[in-house]
Amino acid sequence: MNARGLEDTGGPQQWYESLPYITKNWITVAVGTTILGNFNIIPIAKLYFDYNKISENFEIWRLVTPFMYLGPFKFETVIAMFLLYQYSKQYEAGIVFNTGGGGGTADYAYMLLLGMSVILVTGGLFGLGVFFGKSLIYYVLYVWSKRNPTAQASIWGIPLQGMMLPFALLGLNTLLGNYVIDMIHGFVVGHLYYFMVDVVPKVYGKSYIQTPLFLIQKFGIGEYVPPAPRNGMGAVGGNTFRPGGVNPPRDPAATGNSAGLGRGHNWGTGGQRLGRD
Repeated sequence: MNARGLEDTGGPQQWYESLPYITKNWITVAVGTTILGNFNIIPIAKLYFDYNKISENFEIWRLVTPFMYLGPFKFETVIAMFLLYQYSKQYEAGIVFNTGGGGGTADYAYMLLLGMSVILVTGGLFGLGVFFGKSLIYYVLYVWSKRNPTAQASIWGIPLQGMMLPFALLGLNTLLGNYVIDMIHGFVVGHLYYFMVDVVPKVYGKSYIQTPLFLIQKFGIGEYVPPAPRNGMGAVGGNTFRPGGVNPPRDPAATGNSAGLGRGHNWGTGGQRLGRD
């Protein structure tokens, strides 16, 4: 993001507060953990995935921390942070695949939980590494590309459509001799998610992925609404209302379906967000 972009949003603080809820928290945790790990304030040995330590020593935090640390201070880590910001923000603020939460924050949260679970299982079974933060980022990027196939993207200033972005990134990094296992891992899991939430309902008329009720109760149905400042003060610390409000669906049919909470998929548009024209 350039300096002009920060000026347009009123500075770094307001830019940060303007980020979608999950993206903001993910960036905060990822950047913070990566910095603390590189300075050894948090030992990296306590962060990586180790099934034996989880099962024998009950170090259950290792189910989450492998997604929080993005790597040493290298150019690839900076690129990963940029991709996290760019495509998590675009996906969360855009039209999310609707799996029962109206195409909003609840559906995105469930998508991430599913992706983390599959990445952990496949990564552990096939020995694909001990840190999976980059795989999760590429998972989101791939799903974004399938949800926005004609959206404009670019690599090094070269424009291309969203549907081509994963393949262009993979080809470029392969030519440069970079490590691409994390990328392939994320893309494969992303394609599995896309197949289950978009292809299977259209082709087979069945929906196997439904956002659970507790996430819908937390975030509501529809597009997430950022917390409003209290008493005209900046949205910092205790000066904001509790987050989680949503815009109600404008589609009367969507409003009727919301009572079921788990049956919100719009078959005619491949998961189009409820309430969108």
